[in-house]
Amino acid sequence: MQEFDFYINPKRPTLGLYVRKGAGLPDLADPDQWVLDGNVWQTEVPPEILKGLEANGHAFQELGA
Repeated sequence: MQEFDFYINPKRPTLGLYVRKGAGLPDLADPDQWVLDGNVWQTEVPPEILKGLEANGHAFQELGA
């Protein structure tokens, strides 16, 4: 089962970012704006987000306020 790193943007705490575990944030213009919040298993990721992860290697998710 695949595991993903989950990042939060402290300036915009309602936005989360999933990336493949260990991939880091090399493609983001401002990676220093993101803080690693932990890891999640594939089964914990919503199906529509998982599709983006599989296609792009990363996916954003709006979080509840």
